[in-house]
Amino acid sequence: MADAAPSHAPQPKGATAVIVFADGHVAWGRGFGATGEAVGELCFNTSMTGYQEVMTDPSYAGQFVCFTFPHIGNVGTNPEDVEGLCDSALGCVVREDVTDPSNFRSMGDLPQWMADKGKIGIAGLDTRALTRRIRIQGAPNVVIAHDPDGNFDLKALHAKAQEWPGLEGMDLAKTVARSCHQDWTGGHWTLGEGYDQPGAEGRPHVVAMDFGAKDNIFRNLVKAGAKVTVVPAEASFDDIMALKPDGVFLSNGPGDPAATGEYAVPVIKQLLDADVPLFGICLGHQMLALAAGAKTAKMFQGHRGANHPVQRVGGVWGETEGLVEITSMNHGFAVDGDTLPDNVIETHKSLFDGTNCGIAIKDKKAFGVQYHPEASPGPQDSFYLFEKFVSELG
Repeated sequence: MADAAPSHAPQPKGATAVIVFADGHVAWGRGFGATGEAVGELCFNTSMTGYQEVMTDPSYAGQFVCFTFPHIGNVGTNPEDVEGLCDSALGCVVREDVTDPSNFRSMGDLPQWMADKGKIGIAGLDTRALTRRIRIQGAPNVVIAHDPDGNFDLKALHAKAQEWPGLEGMDLAKTVARSCHQDWTGGHWTLGEGYDQPGAEGRPHVVAMDFGAKDNIFRNLVKAGAKVTVVPAEASFDDIMALKPDGVFLSNGPGDPAATGEYAVPVIKQLLDADVPLFGICLGHQMLALAAGAKTAKMFQGHRGANHPVQRVGGVWGETEGLVEITSMNHGFAVDGDTLPDNVIETHKSLFDGTNCGIAIKDKKAFGVQYHPEASPGPQDSFYLFEKFVSELG
């Protein structure tokens, strides 16, 4: 199939899907999964495993994922690898056609799973070329359409891509967060045994604000020794304090932290003023930084993958100062490290581009990291952060 073809290229024979960029660029491929069309931001992910976890991460709401690893779908799908039941990635772009599953845990194939979930897939493109395009030109707004008969109105699709406003200024947390309180029970997963179900009695109580959380975050909090109650993104300070938390967790999520922060940051400020211990990741980390007086900004291409090196800095890590963690990331916004107030310490930084990846607030039990310490998919170098947070409660 044609890969990253110029906008004037004719439709190749057998093309049943198309990507139309806001700048008029067109790329043809073979469709799978759901039919129809969707508009969003195209980003790339460098993970070699865990495509189902990636596709069900609510942080990908409003986005298509271009997988740089060429073989996606080989291990099939199963219910245990779903990270969120709400809106998540709109669809995906892959190099090779999806083959039949070849894994003992598989309970279905990726194309049918995507069709059932309303996610559009397009195969047969040079994903390396698309990735280079994103790295050079930034994450674009696109429409991806799939029609088994190959009928497309490119002019209308182009107009739709141009008209989409983009993620900057967009609050998506409301669309993916839980709408009511939930007592979380599941813990660590073990092959052949499923999820651990430890009792909650005697454990420190963590109230988790859900801005689009992955389920494995809550499992890791339970594994670290916490009792977990999940509350909606718009929970008020009084709602949270009525649950008598020993600490509050600020989850990951999609969209612009400044937009979600319109209602979440005032609550976080109240929690800080009340000296409630806080731990934020990804979007939660960004909003913790906003509450402390820093600023956030849209990134040119973002960080998405399971192989991102992050270094411990700030003079707070003792013998492990300078240690490098390999982390899982998924974010298109970042904390501007140059705007951190004097009472905020930068505790982690990306070794890819030097961007801020962690903060701690002086004289408060409050810290956050930009990456996903729960992984799934990804390495487990950063589980110590859950242990650090839970161990300091009580």
